[in-house]
Amino acid sequence: MLLLASNLFLFLSPVQAQKKDKETLKKEYKESPLYQGSWVGLEILGAGNYLLEGDFFSTEIILQSNLKNRFLPVLEIGYGKTDATNETNNLHYKTSAPYFRIGMDYNIFYLKPYLPGFLFGGVRYGLTSFSYDVDGPTMQDPNYGGIIEVPFNYTGLKSNANWLELVLGIKVKIYKRFNMGWTVRYKLRMNAKGHTNSQPYYIPGYGKNNSNSFNLMYNLIYDLPF
Repeated sequence: MLLLASNLFLFLSPVQAQKKDKETLKKEYKESPLYQGSWVGLEILGAGNYLLEGDFFSTEIILQSNLKNRFLPVLEIGYGKTDATNETNNLHYKTSAPYFRIGMDYNIFYLKPYLPGFLFGGVRYGLTSFSYDVDGPTMQDPNYGGIIEVPFNYTGLKSNANWLELVLGIKVKIYKRFNMGWTVRYKLRMNAKGHTNSQPYYIPGYGKNNSNSFNLMYNLIYDLPF
């Protein structure tokens, strides 16, 4: 959180002399080109949490463009995995798969090009297709009065999921073409395919299989030359 606060300080404290009156800024915005560059980013917080003995690993590449310093279409391609036990029901889950998100961000201060980055809100649509293994304690078959024990072990169960994300974030220049960025995301699960005997515990790109969740992401970003 300290790093996030310092990013906000860098973003909101540009040199005052660089400011221009509103009408001048509107005129320059109208005359500015549609395409104003692209950048590529790498999300590292998911991998960092995993290295600190978290249950879930994720990382992703972000490809984003700047249209009129206002609209920021984005594609996110990632990979997520887990090999963990759900302490609630003592079931062990294992899965790994790529995931994809597509969306659009909106630069809130698009008429202030002197700022060293973007403060934006946006939306994402995410999807993934994956298979998972699940196993747990031996169960007793109620049809035989609990006499017969049935192993609980399933492998290669196919699933898919899609979801929406509401995004609020910042992108701040730190040195030449190098930037860093934070996003806070509220995730809304739309669909997640389950099976008669189990539901996926973890969805790559989404996280735990809850109806909604919050997520914090940290990106290292490089502006591509154009």
